[in-house]
Amino acid sequence: MTVPSKFYEYVDQHKSDFIDRLSKAVAIPSVSGDASYREHVFEMSKFVVRELEALGVKVRTVDLGKQILDGQEIQLPPAILGSIGDDPKKKTIQLYAHYDVQPALLSDGWDHEPFKLTHDEKTGRLYGRGSSDDKGPLLGWINVLEAHVKLGLELPVNLRFCFEGMEESGSEGLDDLIKAEVGPGKFFEGVDCVCISDNYWLNDRTPCLTYGLRGISYYKVTISGPAKDLHSGVFGNTVHEPMTDLVLLMSKLVKPNGEILIPGLEQLVAPLTDEERQRYEVLDYSIADVEQSAGAPVALSSDKSAVLMGRMRYPSLSLHGIEGAFSAPGAKTVIPAKVAGKFSIRLVPNMTPDNVDPLVITFLQAEFAKLNSKNKLEVENLHGGKPWVADPNHWNYVAAIKATETVYKKTPDLTREGGSIPVTLTFAEALGVNVLLLPMGRGDDGAHSTNEKLDVSNYIEGTKLLGTYLWEVAATAPKS
Repeated sequence: MTVPSKFYEYVDQHKSDFIDRLSKAVAIPSVSGDASYREHVFEMSKFVVRELEALGVKVRTVDLGKQILDGQEIQLPPAILGSIGDDPKKKTIQLYAHYDVQPALLSDGWDHEPFKLTHDEKTGRLYGRGSSDDKGPLLGWINVLEAHVKLGLELPVNLRFCFEGMEESGSEGLDDLIKAEVGPGKFFEGVDCVCISDNYWLNDRTPCLTYGLRGISYYKVTISGPAKDLHSGVFGNTVHEPMTDLVLLMSKLVKPNGEILIPGLEQLVAPLTDEERQRYEVLDYSIADVEQSAGAPVALSSDKSAVLMGRMRYPSLSLHGIEGAFSAPGAKTVIPAKVAGKFSIRLVPNMTPDNVDPLVITFLQAEFAKLNSKNKLEVENLHGGKPWVADPNHWNYVAAIKATETVYKKTPDLTREGGSIPVTLTFAEALGVNVLLLPMGRGDDGAHSTNEKLDVSNYIEGTKLLGTYLWEVAATAPKS
């Protein structure tokens, strides 16, 4: 099915308007993991609802309940459910994105205010928290819808929208909502496939489609002892110090080469086949891409396939930080009374939070016992999600491949991604349909990092890609 040329023309002509829309969204600091920002997450939800309703989408916001965060009970931001089109002769596509973001402070090392979209016209980059993850892609769908509405173009498919405000904090409440809305007369009835735009190209030159994601188990390891913080000159070498115990304990988890030291985890990983390994060998990716994205020559190996598999199809364990430790400038001689280390394991088939948790907790308890410490240990799983793999030969992917070739004049790489989007598996299992990950941003966008950016070209051409994908679904999908 040929995409009307006036759709592409509209997108090009309204580039400035679309950038302005993104600027307004980035200016809302919708950080979901910090209770002090919760009002802004709600503000962002209202922004999205206004944008959708202005274009004729029937919108319903769903109360997802409350959560305990930072020691207080607060309201979860709403899920936004929207629909436009109900033609039984057309395919119905379920779109997903999230409107919350990771924390960001100028003092973290940003070159610009993180919640002010900065357009570097020399490089063609748009800097700002959420520009790539995930406000740019979310607004890309709204841009597509606007073009069709303003041009009087009939959408080639029916659209359903599911936007959430807790993706960066475990998608609390969303799984239950999705499961509750499946069935006759429910919101997700009649959905033929799902499209998610919340990931990235492998590099900065070749588009990709993603058919697999790692899951995650995120842990908090708390060591407590003294009733209060102590002076190291008075109590050093006198009492069991929680920080010493924690550092030793966390050092037992993983080697510098990435090898996970927790017994039993390796046996849970699905075996690698020769056919699968071949997929990694042909991807347009290099060690230079890894190191360019990381900003330093720090790749674990010079073997491209080994590095790709380390990112996509093998588990990883990363140490993230320590709560309660002294980290301010200066030289404070304190012995913290209580410290909490945080780490996560990225899961792959056939790992799940349920079969990984016992191995992790048992290992940490055993290693802590070896310390003969009088301090106390507590291990918590803060949140988790299972890994997911889809069929890349499904018509949903075929349509996306054709759309990518039309817009970018390149055949996209088929990849599995190292990050986690737990709702992907929920959609696949609850709806029983194919799920596609169709990225907008590049591999060097720096999502979750300082100076997150989205290239203008990816924002504008990505908007064209999303629109083209809808038309290709209409042309490619088998008729009912």
